[in-house]
Amino acid sequence: MPEYALEVQDYSFSYGDTGVNVLNGISFCLEKGSFTALCGVSGSGKSTLLRAFKPELAVAGESSGQIRVLGDDPYSLSPIESATRVGFVMQDPENQIVTDTVWHELAFGLENIGMDTETMHRRVAETAHFFGIGGWFDRRTTDLSGGQKQLLNLAAIVVMQPAVLVLDEPTSQLDPIAAKDFFDVLERVNSELGITIIIIEHRLEDVLPIADRVLFLQKGGKLSYDGDRDGFVRMLVENREGFDAALPAATRMGACLNRAGLSDGTNAPYPVTVREGRTFIAQAVEHARETGNPIESRPLGREVPADDVALSARDLWFRYTKEMPFVLRGVDFDVHAGRIAALVGGNGSGKSTLLSALSGIRKPERGRIANPKKLHVALMAQNPKMLFVHDRLVDDLLEWQDLGKYSEKDVDDMLERFGLAEMRTRHPYDLSGGETQKAALAKILLLNPDVLLLDEPVKGIDALAKAQIGEILTDLAVNEGKAILMTAHDLEFVSEVTHTCSMMFGCEVTCTQDAHGFFVDNLFYSTPTARIARGTLEGCVTTADIAASFGVDEGPHHG
Repeated sequence: MPEYALEVQDYSFSYGDTGVNVLNGISFCLEKGSFTALCGVSGSGKSTLLRAFKPELAVAGESSGQIRVLGDDPYSLSPIESATRVGFVMQDPENQIVTDTVWHELAFGLENIGMDTETMHRRVAETAHFFGIGGWFDRRTTDLSGGQKQLLNLAAIVVMQPAVLVLDEPTSQLDPIAAKDFFDVLERVNSELGITIIIIEHRLEDVLPIADRVLFLQKGGKLSYDGDRDGFVRMLVENREGFDAALPAATRMGACLNRAGLSDGTNAPYPVTVREGRTFIAQAVEHARETGNPIESRPLGREVPADDVALSARDLWFRYTKEMPFVLRGVDFDVHAGRIAALVGGNGSGKSTLLSALSGIRKPERGRIANPKKLHVALMAQNPKMLFVHDRLVDDLLEWQDLGKYSEKDVDDMLERFGLAEMRTRHPYDLSGGETQKAALAKILLLNPDVLLLDEPVKGIDALAKAQIGEILTDLAVNEGKAILMTAHDLEFVSEVTHTCSMMFGCEVTCTQDAHGFFVDNLFYSTPTARIARGTLEGCVTTADIAASFGVDEGPHHG
């Protein structure tokens, strides 16, 4: 039997038309039963690397070096061998479901490899029990929430009993609670079934506590770290090259207080989980009191600009067909100039539908939308690829030149602003997920809209790109007076950049508060920092709040 589940030796890859390597001399081996987090900035080649383990999904281009799956070249495997050795879970749940019912989705792969009926029924039954999906076994897949669809995708792969499970940002489109549930199940798949897991995930808050191995790719596709979690955390904290902004809130808080001399100076591991963070901060507060430096909670908050309504919705009711239930039920909502507002809530709660109604794309069945100042409204949909129709990114950004009255220099400036200048002649579909998000936002901004409606604008992007987009949106709202409304599952991002936050539940807007008050009051739809600080430093929502409470500066994350 081979010693390793996956082996990569001096592997390089380039898109055929560019000659530029997106992966450069990658080498590593993963032991059977390991749980590996593959990290790196957007565009570092993470997805390209993972797809190389699955020939059916591999990116077209030129490669060199060797890849082995359980000792064999994946390209030498038969379709059945490939299906039963390596399972692949994609980012978008919709793209992987192929049948109309839950039970058929679970059975589909087994049917395709010719499994006998009795064995197939047994496998499907035990998998449904393991994943806790027996209660919706007979439901139509179209009726499932996003979290249920992704859980079904995982179950439909695990029922094949693969030795290796590869996941490419599987929770990027899930709400925070559904994402937690997914990771809980994934940890069981690894620990109880012994399946080797390698996962790309920007939510290090969720994945680092359960990973025993970390691989880190730098821009240019070079492997710069291969080791355990604590070593990875320490490397990022000490080097501060920018990706440390992606670390869990507990870790960033611990690193900030350590730099300020508020630790015992030992080489103990940095806190990673909320529980570890609560212990750390309680000890730090107690130490400060013992030394005569009592700590006071100093939440920074964010002043909500004056009330200047840009768009107004009253009593909106919407459903996609007359046979379907309402997706919006009597919604009242205002979008304000000079503010960044967020809509949060579970998958299927109506957030995207409300954005499309406010944009004018969807016409409500009842109710009205007012745009009293005749402002220019632009919507960036959840799938940014819908905006791209040309073979080169620069041509796509020039597409609306006549409509937006902008120049080629404006396009070049926008590419520079988003760090996409090197991608100028790249096909938009060859960009990474994070690069695609930034490119879509750049194309929208060239039209200089007054109102920006953004559906998951930071989905699937790294912490550096997220911070960059946060700065751009803040500048647009605060300095240019634009009205910005976004949906987002990334609650930390929302807490750091928005002025107000609204919760959607049951197809209604249940509350709207200033962002700080919203996250302080919530238990589940809150930030890890708020959970860490609760009971010790009340009112703190971000790591900057905690740093301020200790009288220190969180400091920038340098790229």
